[in-house]
Amino acid sequence: MSADAVFSLQSQPCTADCSGKVPVEHLDYEYIGKCKDVKYLEKVLRVLRSGDHGVYPHLVGFCESHLEKLDPRSRALRKETPVATAASLSRDEWSLIVDELQTWQDETKETETSLDQQSVFDDLVKENMPPVRGSNCFVPLSQNSKGRRNLSKCALPRDYREWDKFDVQKECEKIDGNEVKNDPPAILNTGHPKIKTTVDASLLSQPEKLLLANREKDKGNEAFRANDFEEAVAYYCRSVSIKPTVVAYNNRAQAEIHLKRWPDAMRDCQRVLELEPDNMKALLRRATVYNHMGDFQMAAEDVRRVLLEEPQNTAATQLLSQIEKKMKECQPEQQRKGKKILIQEVEDDDSDDGKEEEQTACPVQPSQPVGGEESSATPAERGDMGNAQKKPHGRGDGGPHSESSTSHHGHRRSRGGSSDKYKVPQESREKVANGSSKRGSTASVQGDPSGKGSSAGGNAAETANLDAPCGALPPPLARLKNQGNLLFKNGQFADALEKYSVAIQGYTDSGMDSPEDLCILYSNRAACYLKDGHSQDCIQDCTRALELQPFSLKPLLRRAMAYESLERYPKAYVDYKTVLQIDISVQAAHDSVNRITRLLIEQDGPEWREKLPDIPLVPLSAQQHRREDPPSAEVLQARADKAARDAERKAEVRFSAFKQEGNDFVKKGQYQEALGKYTECLKMKPEECTIYTNRALCYLKLERFPEAKQDCDAALRLEPTNKKAFYRRALANKGLKDYLACSSDLQEVLLQDPNVQEAEKELEEVTVLLRQTLASASPAKPRKTVPITEVDDDEDATAVQKSESLCRGQDISVNLRPTNAYDFGRSLNAARGGGNAAACAELLASTAPETLPRFLSTQLEGQTVGFIMQALDSHLLDRDPNLVYQHLNHLHTADRFSVVLMLLDKDERRHMTQLFERLSAVESTEFTKNDVQNLANKYI
Repeated sequence: MSADAVFSLQSQPCTADCSGKVPVEHLDYEYIGKCKDVKYLEKVLRVLRSGDHGVYPHLVGFCESHLEKLDPRSRALRKETPVATAASLSRDEWSLIVDELQTWQDETKETETSLDQQSVFDDLVKENMPPVRGSNCFVPLSQNSKGRRNLSKCALPRDYREWDKFDVQKECEKIDGNEVKNDPPAILNTGHPKIKTTVDASLLSQPEKLLLANREKDKGNEAFRANDFEEAVAYYCRSVSIKPTVVAYNNRAQAEIHLKRWPDAMRDCQRVLELEPDNMKALLRRATVYNHMGDFQMAAEDVRRVLLEEPQNTAATQLLSQIEKKMKECQPEQQRKGKKILIQEVEDDDSDDGKEEEQTACPVQPSQPVGGEESSATPAERGDMGNAQKKPHGRGDGGPHSESSTSHHGHRRSRGGSSDKYKVPQESREKVANGSSKRGSTASVQGDPSGKGSSAGGNAAETANLDAPCGALPPPLARLKNQGNLLFKNGQFADALEKYSVAIQGYTDSGMDSPEDLCILYSNRAACYLKDGHSQDCIQDCTRALELQPFSLKPLLRRAMAYESLERYPKAYVDYKTVLQIDISVQAAHDSVNRITRLLIEQDGPEWREKLPDIPLVPLSAQQHRREDPPSAEVLQARADKAARDAERKAEVRFSAFKQEGNDFVKKGQYQEALGKYTECLKMKPEECTIYTNRALCYLKLERFPEAKQDCDAALRLEPTNKKAFYRRALANKGLKDYLACSSDLQEVLLQDPNVQEAEKELEEVTVLLRQTLASASPAKPRKTVPITEVDDDEDATAVQKSESLCRGQDISVNLRPTNAYDFGRSLNAARGGGNAAACAELLASTAPETLPRFLSTQLEGQTVGFIMQALDSHLLDRDPNLVYQHLNHLHTADRFSVVLMLLDKDERRHMTQLFERLSAVESTEFTKNDVQNLANKYI
């Protein structure tokens, strides 16, 4: 049997047996060379490599080469790389590998040995491990971690008889007892590890500061997510200290809201809004703070601003509903049995620079942290009201402080009094010097005139300021006041009261006229009375101070506190509300108003407002100091710029959306819908040239040719060289059967881009239509001479005679004074019909150049332009070249002039070129050679 027969038989489906084995006959050069089945060749190659039928290296190589020709990427051709051994590498390479492995092994052993010799936790034996976030306790490490395991070990029974005697319960109790005895008690974590809230980043660059600030902010975010708000605030403070950012302020405000630190949260929100007035998060969080502070009106305003920008904000919607609910609850509700709320004031530093003090529901203490003040002048006269203007007040905020030497009051002269009137009575000075006190004071300031004495709790620096001037008070009274301020600051309220009383008596005896200073003295003494629990005396002194200086903030606040301590809630409510009219930032007044409101509702029922005394209306002049300073010009400009950018961005987004929708409609062939979208775009941007050309396309598709032409004209006014506008206006003119205008626009398109094939095809078609129209409109007829004679006066008669003399031998008369296009056309046709260029020159000489395009609007043809050029060249150029230049400068502005130029023959173009050559050679003061050349470019 031949090889071909064998191969034909083997190539049949039943070539291999059912088990998939390769027959021995297929292990042949000829079969392998003719086989085209890649999968089967791979099986053959595997059989040859296995050596089951013998080892044939040349046959294996032949099979591999044939298989590679059929499928170079066959998996059977892949060969495994043997593992590298010492025999496969050079001696140097192998020795290098062995040395590196040995070095690594030695270093590892040394490290393990050192770790075994030293305890990893040596430095933590005496220190507690930090607590896991969220836990409240931590367990110290035991010094002997293996002791428990050793104690729990005992000798186990060896056989069954000993097991019968083994008391399991007893051994368990021993183990439990050992554990209880050896384990130290858990130590409560009483506080967070202190984290510095500031970072010194003065040596860092701006990118480094930003990176570090973001890292600290991320740490704060992590702590916030773990509900560790104290730690979050600390990290946010670190971030702000490195580089203040809106995000850090916002996040810190949110953490402070969770900690119920309303003033701090308010401050951070205000800082954000100073940087970004429309920050939605800051507005929402400020509204939350206002809500908790009881200022529901301001909270509602902020929430409404948020909802105005983000109507779908669910958090703002929920907060607004809560605020409105609380505002309704403030309305008269069902009368309930009255209850009394006991209040305790926790004393803190009583200076005016002290922080807001906490209020707890405890009985009112006799002494409240209320101090004197430096000045209680009306806000209209004072530019500053101490810290009342600059920070929220706690209850009793505002202790007395010394005036600077640059007091704004200045020194006033008394009415006819001498310096002896300012002297304090000797008895009073001795009484104060001896430390006598009605209130049982423990120490007093010695009134030595040298000012070198020391007061209890004072220091040398404070004593040295006792002679500082105080408004218009004379030095003796000013010293008494300063001593009272110092005693009040040291907590010696009774001694301070004596100093203020002596100062008031000295003021009265001297006959001074300085109500501001007397108001301060009464207010400071009232603070001492309030501290010692003498509320009635405090009310009297505050009333006297308010009679001297109405609407003074601190006397009103102290009198309100005194009324509240006496449970005269209506009067306290009135005073607190008056305080808020003067300065809305007094937090103590807000809290007290909310508290007293609930008490009055419980006490007087729904009609509690009707039982209140009248709340005085604070004049606008008294409110000026508490108003925020108007934003600077830079801030206003920044806000205006930001608003303009936002409006521009929103308009740009809407414009792009409408334009894209219009383009999509055009692609779908919905031109009417696209027309509406483009119209909306033009309402927003009426100067967008692209929209005009796009809308013109829609008008063309809808066969509204006049509107399409109008849009193209508008586009060309914006961009005089817009190719699309010229082309689409040409199509609109074609639809309107204005073939001359169509031809002119198409020529303009080709002038800009000669490769526009659509314009070339349209121009060929329009040229044919134009010739047909001209042929049908002007059939060949013999021209007739039309005599024109108009004699109005002597001058016109002379002109007619001159014209007739020029037209000697011809029956032609030309009107040299045409008043409209019709008369001009008749005269021009008469001159051209007779071939009288001189008459045409006279007609042009008597015609104003600016009226020439209007007169030629109905007579503009190629022959007419050629005849005019001939008349200007042969008769008018020598007489008046300036007039020729003016006529040429206006002639090319006539309608369809560019189309007429196409219809000129060679002779007419030659006359035109000759005219401009002669005109450029003329020297004139009205035009230059360069002007003539620029003008010639529009003709030639």
